[in-house]
Amino acid sequence: MMKKYKLHLGCGKRNFGPDWIHIDGENYLHLHSHDIENLPFENKSVDIIYASHVIEYFDRNQIKNLLMEWKRVLKPGGILRLAVPDFEAMCKLYLSKKYNLERFLGPLYGRWSMNGKNIYHRTTYDFKSLEEILLKSGFKEICRYDWRETSHTHIDDHSQAYMPHMNKESGTLISLNVECKK
Repeated sequence: MMKKYKLHLGCGKRNFGPDWIHIDGENYLHLHSHDIENLPFENKSVDIIYASHVIEYFDRNQIKNLLMEWKRVLKPGGILRLAVPDFEAMCKLYLSKKYNLERFLGPLYGRWSMNGKNIYHRTTYDFKSLEEILLKSGFKEICRYDWRETSHTHIDDHSQAYMPHMNKESGTLISLNVECKK
């Protein structure tokens, strides 16, 4: 049986286990490499790519090249699974007056320290804008996915971001979770 290649890009400290190849700019023991923009894999060799709250660190011009690189390594019919802060969900919560602006600063402008430097979110998405970018990049069958129905559901990551925090039963999901195929 051929080995399935499953990439977890921008994984940080989260380790999905030995079935996954972990790639991140930081230094963790479970990492395979450190560059999500130049993947060390042959064309059409990867079954699934998962990136949770990663692509918003790239501006809209950079994302096109990033998606083309990820598409390069995906097999035909391979899955690209993304999670990003959901601008529409946060706007609805803000306009409902349930939360003040400060509660959304992290998801919208996120600051992360990587290798001694701070990096920030450069853009945000709603479903329509992310779908458009994915379609222009040649992906198809674009839809939302339920994090509860993934093989990595047991690892709490930003695809499971809710308001109020950690209220996964009755809170509002503020992560836009989208899956598509090459």
